[in-house]
Amino acid sequence: MEQENILSALVQRGYLAQSTLDRLRKEAELSGKTVEFLLYDRRIVDDKIIAQTKAELTGIPLKVFKKDEQIPLEVLQLINEEMSRTYEMIALSIEGNFLTIGMVHPENARAIEALKFLAKEKRWDLGVYVVSLSDFTLQFRGYTNFNKEIEDAVGMMHAAKTGGAGEQRVIRLEEKRLGAEEAPVIKVVARILSEAVTQGASDIHIEPQRNALRIRFRLDGDLHTILELPSELQNAVVSRVKILSDLKIDETRMPQDGRFRTLVEGKEIDFRVATFPTVVGEKIALRVLDPTIGLKRVDNLGFTGRNLKLVQEALNEPYGMILITGPTGSGKSTTLYGLMKILAKDEVNVVTLEDPVEYYLEGLNQSQVKPEIGYTFASGLRQILRQDPDVIMVGEIRDGETAELAVHAALTGHIVLSTLHTNNAAGVIPRLIDMKIEPFLLPSSLNLMVAQRLMAQLCENCKKKEPIDQKLVKIVEDELKGIPEEEKKDIVFKEPYEVYGPQSCEKCNNKGFKGRIPIFEVLKMTRELTDVIQTNITDAVILKEADRQGMTTLRQDGILKALQGILYLPDVIKETSS
Repeated sequence: MEQENILSALVQRGYLAQSTLDRLRKEAELSGKTVEFLLYDRRIVDDKIIAQTKAELTGIPLKVFKKDEQIPLEVLQLINEEMSRTYEMIALSIEGNFLTIGMVHPENARAIEALKFLAKEKRWDLGVYVVSLSDFTLQFRGYTNFNKEIEDAVGMMHAAKTGGAGEQRVIRLEEKRLGAEEAPVIKVVARILSEAVTQGASDIHIEPQRNALRIRFRLDGDLHTILELPSELQNAVVSRVKILSDLKIDETRMPQDGRFRTLVEGKEIDFRVATFPTVVGEKIALRVLDPTIGLKRVDNLGFTGRNLKLVQEALNEPYGMILITGPTGSGKSTTLYGLMKILAKDEVNVVTLEDPVEYYLEGLNQSQVKPEIGYTFASGLRQILRQDPDVIMVGEIRDGETAELAVHAALTGHIVLSTLHTNNAAGVIPRLIDMKIEPFLLPSSLNLMVAQRLMAQLCENCKKKEPIDQKLVKIVEDELKGIPEEEKKDIVFKEPYEVYGPQSCEKCNNKGFKGRIPIFEVLKMTRELTDVIQTNITDAVILKEADRQGMTTLRQDGILKALQGILYLPDVIKETSS
């Protein structure tokens, strides 16, 4: 069975469009990657579906891993790590001389030959299963031990440091482009990046201290110290990151920005890099842009009930603005990308202006503004309108000129997606008017206003029921009264009310929380809101209209999610107290 047979089967079964396959074939030729990898990397077809299709076509059974199942290291090592990585095969179990193997590519003749050679040499009988690429990637992590690898590499760096100037040059990466790929600092940085992706970190902070180089990961919104390296290794680590990002190694007085893309755990991950000079050396912050985490479908973003319905309706409108508002770090970009994934169809021209481009999406025309050369959101918007767009995404409306152009684009038949900085959905209209947008233009151009906050999600594995603190009972009861019955129909409310509290387990690194989810409020442009805009624009009057619409506020949405065991109630009350 050849890979073409698998791809044809995916098309025939409706998992893959022929036009998409043709486009990916061309890209595969140019990039040197396989079409199957591109399907996985772009999340066009779920890798579990690909694996199931292979199993059905080959007659080889599919290995389905149980929750938390991990192959023991002694079993993994029956196939050496390099062979496992090269052919994407992994030892599953052994009984006597019968070895069971999991293969991502049972159709790969070279992989089969290598496996047969190994079995003959070791005198093993073989059993083969098909495994998905994501399961292989997860199990392959078992080969590595983060702390031990770092310790070994640091030991090598210390040894090199005392070994003379020639070896020191390798540590400082001065010969990186000459093939010094085994330098210990390269291993240290690679393992830090890999561990950040494995743990689901959103940011990596490499911070010089007086006596150490501190490495911190931002996990579920909070920073955690992961590692401390000897302070004398600071320059080598910083230089390595700068080389990866194409930054100036000898510039240490001024901040620099860069980015790079690399393959980590079988996925293409983008890292956005920013350096910052401090009194004890350069600090580096890396934003981890993992598309498998940061790119979500709209039904996985946290919208529920009325909110989800309004967003879906707005996306089906032929034109108009959808504005997302919230503070920095509230997940606005993730929401925008989720909306764009729905709108990005072959018959639709989606053009974006971003600062910076965080994720690359197939089928979109993404552009990064560069204010230093005069390419701003405003100037870019003028050019976009000449690109025959159907959908326009502007990363942020920062000034009156950009706001005016965005409104004009919406009025002339385009869907416009963008973000603002306001405290709530009701603040969007006054903010636009403050930017000198004529009020009479808003009803015709503005469709939906969405406010959001990002909150830590309780760990599903260890969360525990507990009664609501008496201090919070009245708050909960008052908020529940204002929530439409339609929104509460699927939630059972009993007195005494119960919510869930955080505990600790290995799955959440003993934090009690795993992942983050937004809370939302969604305000729609209606005839009644149009009357408000044209007569008496105040936050209070807009909020009254929001109440008439049945809008669920940020606090109410958070309380509903807390009562469903998704969020921790005291955190919801604290986050929505202003």
